Amino acid sequence: MATSRPRVLSIVLAGGEGKRLMPLTSDRAKPAVPFGGTYRLIDFVLSNLANAEMRQIAVLTQYKSHSLDRHISLTWRMSTLLGNYVTPVPAQQRLGPRWYQGSADAIFQSMNLFVDEAPDYVVVFGADNIYRMDVEQMLEAHIEGGFACTVAGIRVPRSQATEFGVIDASADHKIKQFLEKPADPPGLPDDPDASFASMGNYIFSCDALVEALYTDAASLDSRHDMGGNIIPGFVAQGEAQVYDFTANEVPGSRERDKAYWRDVGTIDAYHEAHMDLVSVDPVFNLYNNDWPIWSNMAQMPGAKFTLDGTATDSIVSPGCIISGGLIDDSVLSPNVRVAKGARISQSVILHNARVGEGAEIERAILDKNVLVAPGATIGVDLDHDRSRGFTISDGGVTVVGKGITVTT
Repeated sequence: MATSRPRVLSIVLAGGEGKRLMPLTSDRAKPAVPFGGTYRLIDFVLSNLANAEMRQIAVLTQYKSHSLDRHISLTWRMSTLLGNYVTPVPAQQRLGPRWYQGSADAIFQSMNLFVDEAPDYVVVFGADNIYRMDVEQMLEAHIEGGFACTVAGIRVPRSQATEFGVIDASADHKIKQFLEKPADPPGLPDDPDASFASMGNYIFSCDALVEALYTDAASLDSRHDMGGNIIPGFVAQGEAQVYDFTANEVPGSRERDKAYWRDVGTIDAYHEAHMDLVSVDPVFNLYNNDWPIWSNMAQMPGAKFTLDGTATDSIVSPGCIISGGLIDDSVLSPNVRVAKGARISQSVILHNARVGEGAEIERAILDKNVLVAPGATIGVDLDHDRSRGFTISDGGVTVVGKGITVTT
């Protein structure tokens, strides 16, 4: 007789404000920010869970969640006949008149989910990173390891690890320390020049997580944060192990995009992740049909190129019309229009934007419904961009907010 599958509840933390992605998050939650032409950021974690057959998923939301809630309800419909669901869970003030005080408190205030599902294991993942992962393999490693908590870790150069939560683990994967942005990150037992950075993805044995959440809720000194409080608590008890993300084998992946993971929490990271998509041999391959990224695709005709309009090393989404313009190293979301003589380079153009004749756009991000007048420039002169009130990232990427008309 086949062994029954363990009961798994997946929780996606989607309540962050995303301040570093402003103005893209000025009126939408960070996980609802469009990405890759036709997706939202949250589609990547939901696709990883769904592809791994973990299809009882609660998405904890809080800030500016209307766009995110609508996307989930319209896109992520699975067979209720088989007990599958993706459901948004807003802050409900179940424990009194207060919003979520942190990621751990968000789960604690949603303890009714545990009662309803009675899971053996709880998967807790973030909502806004770009990657592919077979979560079933991480669950198997959690069960085999026998620890109460498993933290996904990605190998990064030690010189870059100061920007992350760092996992100091022994050769048998047991976590010795969990360090927040350490000045001198510890190396790995098999690679002293690399460190494990936390991906913010965790798997817990349910009873142990429930106990930890109650203990944390009673602590007056806690920030009620998963990475800052709950994980260090398990480490102190000797009950945490690291899961090496490089061991994850995703069907259809290639050597170039194996173990790809990007935190797109800043404008520069968001822009760079888009540039990873568009080369001939992309660093992250959206076209892996063995592990698809699912979303609600625009019901529009295919992109059209007229009047010698061209696009090189670019993604051009359905509904776009390129009427004589030149697109290079860029990503265009659905229903964008580009007029004759316009030039767009190394840019991300979101839904319904209009680029007028002769306009020039370089290293820029245009949010939805932006109108660029004929002859206008964006990203060409950063001082001029600043004078018009546009956001300029540390890396020199210009961002134009939703619905703005650019006239000069």
